Amino acid sequence: MSKKHKLKKTLVDQILDKAKIEHDSLAINALEGDLPEDIQEEDIFKTLALKGDKTGPIIGIIPITEHLSEKKLAKISGNKKVSMIPQKELQKTTGYIHGANNPVGIRQKHSFPIYIDSTALEKGKMIVSAGEIGRSIRIDSQVLADFVHAQFADIKE
Repeated sequence: MSKKHKLKKTLVDQILDKAKIEHDSLAINALEGDLPEDIQEEDIFKTLALKGDKTGPIIGIIPITEHLSEKKLAKISGNKKVSMIPQKELQKTTGYIHGANNPVGIRQKHSFPIYIDSTALEKGKMIVSAGEIGRSIRIDSQVLADFVHAQFADIKE
């Protein structure tokens, strides 16, 4: 007899519940590659914090199996160049540590431009961090984009 373990809600879960946005809470640590059978690595997206030379902080979200194209992101966001925010400045900038950055939590506090790689739209659903290491959410890509005012673009290498 296995009882389904009820996960404690993260702040991200609470924000989405309050907004009545359907999502699944997952206990997976994508960084460790320890994935349940129904989840492919390419369904998981990482939230990257960068700084544009014109816009300041900017968020790029791409599959964890891919590399971000700083050139494409710079072009689409109206910057000449963008670069990753150093890890030591990450929490100060986004409010999250490396591995826990997520678009929902960041959007609650900041109006940074957010760009999600177009592959998320093609997939229909995407998995992103829920703001804590080892916790993620699975959510409809378009619903997430609308909620965090993100735009879809080709931003991977």
